[in-house]
Amino acid sequence: MANTPQSKKRARQSERRNDINKARRSRIRTFIRKVEEAIASGNADAAKLALQAAEPEMARGVTKGVLHKNTVSRKISRLSARVKALSN
Repeated sequence: MANTPQSKKRARQSERRNDINKARRSRIRTFIRKVEEAIASGNADAAKLALQAAEPEMARGVTKGVLHKNTVSRKISRLSARVKALSN
């Protein structure tokens, strides 16, 4: 349990950041799910648009420290490969 004023403040900040990060992570997962659904439906145009919407959101997750850079890079690469294969 936090005892000092500083540790109490850090606990409050941590709780607040945790909620913000959780919301951002959820939002990123939603964008990824939309791309997955578009790929599954076989609609190349919808998949491409969904990927274009998801990429900046995922990149923002990196800059905000929610996700690791390499993780996002790998996910974007795999999704874009699947979208590209769909259009061929």
